[in-house]
Amino acid sequence: MKVCPECHRLFGADSGFCPIDGQKLDVADGTNAPTDPEDKRIGAKQCNRYVIYRTVADGGMGRVYQALDTVANRSVAMKILHPEVAMDGIAVERFKREFEISSGLPHDHIVDVLGFEKTDDDSFALVMEYLEGEELRLLLKRDKTMRPERLIRMLSQTAVGLTGAHEMKVVHRDLKPDNIFLCHTQEGDITKILDFGSVRDNSENAKKLTVMGTTIGSPYYMAPEQAQGLASLDHRADVWSAAAIAYECLTGKVPFPGSTGPAILLAILTHDPAPISEAGAAQGIPVTLDIVMERALAKDPAIRQRSIGELANEVGRAYGLEGDHRLWATVSEQQLGALIATGLPKALEAHTAAQGAPMNLSNMDAAFQAGSQGGPMGGAHALPDDLVVMGLPPERPKWLLPAIGGGALLVVALILFLVLH
Repeated sequence: MKVCPECHRLFGADSGFCPIDGQKLDVADGTNAPTDPEDKRIGAKQCNRYVIYRTVADGGMGRVYQALDTVANRSVAMKILHPEVAMDGIAVERFKREFEISSGLPHDHIVDVLGFEKTDDDSFALVMEYLEGEELRLLLKRDKTMRPERLIRMLSQTAVGLTGAHEMKVVHRDLKPDNIFLCHTQEGDITKILDFGSVRDNSENAKKLTVMGTTIGSPYYMAPEQAQGLASLDHRADVWSAAAIAYECLTGKVPFPGSTGPAILLAILTHDPAPISEAGAAQGIPVTLDIVMERALAKDPAIRQRSIGELANEVGRAYGLEGDHRLWATVSEQQLGALIATGLPKALEAHTAAQGAPMNLSNMDAAFQAGSQGGPMGGAHALPDDLVVMGLPPERPKWLLPAIGGGALLVVALILFLVLH
């Protein structure tokens, strides 16, 4: 392994210069790690194996470091709990379960969790493969939106990654742009799903770590049943979250906006999102995608696509692609863009044809006009004599006046009878 003397990033042995600051790389042997008076873990060896070189990220639960695995001679990421969190038994149990579940999943598009360790400073660490790239959240902050070919490739790879989890009855439950990591390559992004710390394990005899009715997840991407803390929550909550992410990636807007958490959840539970072609008019989002998003963001899980794979398939076909998400996950973004350029016009033409030609209302208008002017409407189209429109007969029946007269005489007779007796 090599290390940059300036930023302390670790690189493979065949690297020569740091792409960040241009410094010539040194050999990383575990003895040349920097130190930090504010973080004693920097430069120290943990678990008799991992030398920590730098901080990568800091969160509410813990801090992520890049470290040198001196046994395997490779770069790893270590997520270490903050001291106060490490004292919470439930938090530690959930942290351990993240390792147990993640390590049993296929890792083509899920971050590979390598170990669960007790650290030298009495905390706990998850050891993971180190990824180079950026979180989807950072990309959206910078670029606001994502090209459809890039979105379809990412969504397809996300579907591939989560299919294994869903087959094991594991629901991610916190799918959001912060937990989708994009490793950039010449062919396009390689998507990795992060953070299985909030999973719901629906498998038989699974240990429950969440109190009934508790909501876990990020408000903008939380399915209605998740927002309500329903016990029936299953993998279709992840389908909803993936659709909310896709909506934002294409339009630059979340489907259910709000200034506070409760306001967002209220919108999710009571409102319908704007059609994606309307919200993304400036981006040219096709109307073929409207029904796909409408289904995926339905309040009732039974209406949604049965899997994220099915969602990805429908999104791709809305853009005129042939095949399915497993194919699109491997096709380069450039190829997908070319296929969309030729396939989308056909998809829009087919959509227009499926809607049918507009009804010709001229004959109906003429009929209504003739009737309103007292004109003839005989023949097969004649209205029956006793037809009532909006509670009124079309004309006064011949029996109406005699009936009124007879009724009036009856009333007068009744009044005289009561007065005389």
